[in-house]
Amino acid sequence: MHLVIPFACALSDPGRQALGALTLPHLASLLALLTPGERDTGDEYQLSPPHERVLARALGWAGADGALPWAAQAAAADGLDTGELAWGLLSPVHWQVGRDHLTMGDPEALELDAAESRAFFEAVRGQFESLGWLAAWGAPTRWYVAHESLTALPTASLDRVIGRNPDLWMPEHPAARLVKRLQNEVQMLLYTHPLNDEREARGLATLNTVWLSGCGLRQPAHHAAPTVLDSLRAPALAEDWAAWTAAWRALDGGPLREALAAAQRGEPLTLTVCGERHAQSFAREPRSLLAALRGRWQRKEPAAMLAEL
Repeated sequence: MHLVIPFACALSDPGRQALGALTLPHLASLLALLTPGERDTGDEYQLSPPHERVLARALGWAGADGALPWAAQAAAADGLDTGELAWGLLSPVHWQVGRDHLTMGDPEALELDAAESRAFFEAVRGQFESLGWLAAWGAPTRWYVAHESLTALPTASLDRVIGRNPDLWMPEHPAARLVKRLQNEVQMLLYTHPLNDEREARGLATLNTVWLSGCGLRQPAHHAAPTVLDSLRAPALAEDWAAWTAAWRALDGGPLREALAAAQRGEPLTLTVCGERHAQSFAREPRSLLAALRGRWQRKEPAAMLAEL
């Protein structure tokens, strides 16, 4: 069993305050049984967040920062024939225009159903296909494009950009020039599109742009994928720290309580907790009684450990 917990901490002051007030007894007991293992180190400015790096390594993938082929994997899961093409995830999103900068919303916040999403997709696909790209619809918030220029194009993960200024995360790679041009054309098309007029009339946010991420050729999974406990993601991206705290407590009282019971029975277990910069793994390994006692006395409380991620 390998459990991965993304968004286990946050760097913002409100997020740190919420973390400092958390009590996670089952996680604390679990950490007392586990031995610290591999640590993935990075910073908050990398295009691929720690949990994506951990998952890619667990699957046996190779790829530079921001060049992990999540789009091709998701496209295959959505039933598309990915072939030998390089794919990118084209997410429909809303950019909120502020006085000083833009903020990118979560695609899920658009609440697109299949019919509306398909209508928007059909409106923009021609911008890509006219230049020899392949475009395909996978799900309401998952559109795909394929083109040879996406083979090694580094892009920022959605999980890096949601709630932040997308201008700061635009790719600087030479192959990104065409991507930026296409994005601008899509924005102009959507600005006056009747579908957005209908959304505004209903009091909904407009779909005014797209975000490209997860580019590359599909890679086979050489190992079984870990179990990702992602209930912290949505509240963390929304900076809803009350909901994030509640989600952490639910994790502690549910999956982590079950993992603790498994570890106490001596079952193999790896736990990886991921922040915005680093990821830390812990594993159930044989230890002498002295080492186990030393670990109990020397271990940090969960909140202190998580704050370092």
